Amino acid sequence: MASLRIVKAGAPVLNATAKPVKAITKRIKHLLDDMAATMYAAEGVGLAAPQINESLQLIVLDDGNGLIELINPELLEISEEMEYGPEGCLSVPGIYGEVRRHTKIKVRAQNRRGEAVEYEPEGFLARIFQHEMDHLAGHLFTEKAVNLRKVDEGQ
Repeated sequence: MASLRIVKAGAPVLNATAKPVKAITKRIKHLLDDMAATMYAAEGVGLAAPQINESLQLIVLDDGNGLIELINPELLEISEEMEYGPEGCLSVPGIYGEVRRHTKIKVRAQNRRGEAVEYEPEGFLARIFQHEMDHLAGHLFTEKAVNLRKVDEGQ
């Protein structure tokens, strides 16, 4: 597994809608492995393929309870309840803000074996799912955030 370069805000791929994965090939599986390695090396909790300059609907995430891989995720349900919470992004280093997100969602995707999987994350995990799915739609958290602030990463 290789650690890949994370593209920063301003890269065109971050503002484009990611393409669906048509077939789960060895390349896609290697990409998922490399994305996970990259996310962990950067001490992130999620990474979408556009962040590594790949316009594909691939996401890896881990809220501390194990790696989740999503291929072609789709949002099925959202809760009416929403709350503000802190967010940052590996593609927007040193910038943080408060983003209003649904507290519970339901998502369907494929796993690396091509099987349909469903998740019903709540709280922090639901926030990660929504943040990463925004990347697939060409959106950064800074578009939704309030109270944006720069934080010195060395502290």
